[in-house]
Amino acid sequence: MSWVIIAIVAALLLFIIYIYNSLVRSKVRVDEAWSDITVQLKRRYDLIPNLVETVKGYAKHERQVFTEVTKARTEALKAKTVGEAAQADNMFQAALKSLFAVAEAYPQLRATENFQQLQSDVTDTEDKIQAARRFYNGAVRDLNIRIQTFPNNIFASMLGFRLREFFDVEENQRQEVSQPVKVDFSDTK
Repeated sequence: MSWVIIAIVAALLLFIIYIYNSLVRSKVRVDEAWSDITVQLKRRYDLIPNLVETVKGYAKHERQVFTEVTKARTEALKAKTVGEAAQADNMFQAALKSLFAVAEAYPQLRATENFQQLQSDVTDTEDKIQAARRFYNGAVRDLNIRIQTFPNNIFASMLGFRLREFFDVEENQRQEVSQPVKVDFSDTK
């Protein structure tokens, strides 16, 4: 009889260890994915001052666009949580679209090798950010499913695991991000 109880306790203990280890693996994947996003965002934010300075030389009267890009970059660098980072990233993407729209109005700027290289680097970085976001959101989905499904849900909160936040575009910003930027040069001199 005592062997049966010992076997049941051992099986339960092994089961809890299995659940814990699977949750840890999922959490580490989420942390790794978040690290990939932050690396790419930092790369992007390091490229932007060079891009802004290049465009400034040609479009001196577009101060508002440069101010918005600088403000968006500052907010993005201050973000502490996934939600703050996503909101700052959405604001930054809109400002970046405005900057590229301004650059489109200056053919001589677009023809410079420096601008073309910077634009190519930013485009490459944007692609990497999107891939990192998809990987992160997939890892968060997997972790959240593990935390919420039975029997893991019984042990997950006791073991200190919490649901993670997706890196997503806020509903009120979805339309803003998907709309083309409108640039008005009627005030230019």
